[in-house]
Amino acid sequence: MRLTKSTDIALRIAMRLAVLDEEANPTTREVAEAVGVPYTHAAKVVSRLQHLGVVTARRGRGGGLSLTTAGRTGSLGLLLRELEGVGDVVGCEDDPPCPLRSSCRLRGALRTAQAAFYATLDPLSIGDLVSTPTGPVLLDLTLRPGLAPRPEPVAGPTG
Repeated sequence: MRLTKSTDIALRIAMRLAVLDEEANPTTREVAEAVGVPYTHAAKVVSRLQHLGVVTARRGRGGGLSLTTAGRTGSLGLLLRELEGVGDVVGCEDDPPCPLRSSCRLRGALRTAQAAFYATLDPLSIGDLVSTPTGPVLLDLTLRPGLAPRPEPVAGPTG
């Protein structure tokens, strides 16, 4: 299974925003440059993330992008389902439809694999993805003065 380019960009943007200080509020253009994607693609993705409640975008002086609490702590699996959709991995019902669709075992196996893929990601969040070693790398991406990093959370006991 391969994620769409749009989902890849959405994850990069969310992860970048997750490591920045809450007052940083970078523009879409700044985030696009930092994560290495064209501005036009980033603008479309930011709009989708805003619609999903993952990102807040404010215009004007003091505006910019920020990751919402839901964007930081929500289920990664749920976010990916929203971004990717939950359709079949293969096009059994495409035009023309696959002649094996009525008795094919592949479709069921792929649905099971897809469910396992999302289930593996369900307990994770964007916040989880930006812990060390990823967070420091994200901070080094064209960090300009004024875009202060978010303090690294202190790891608690695991159990």
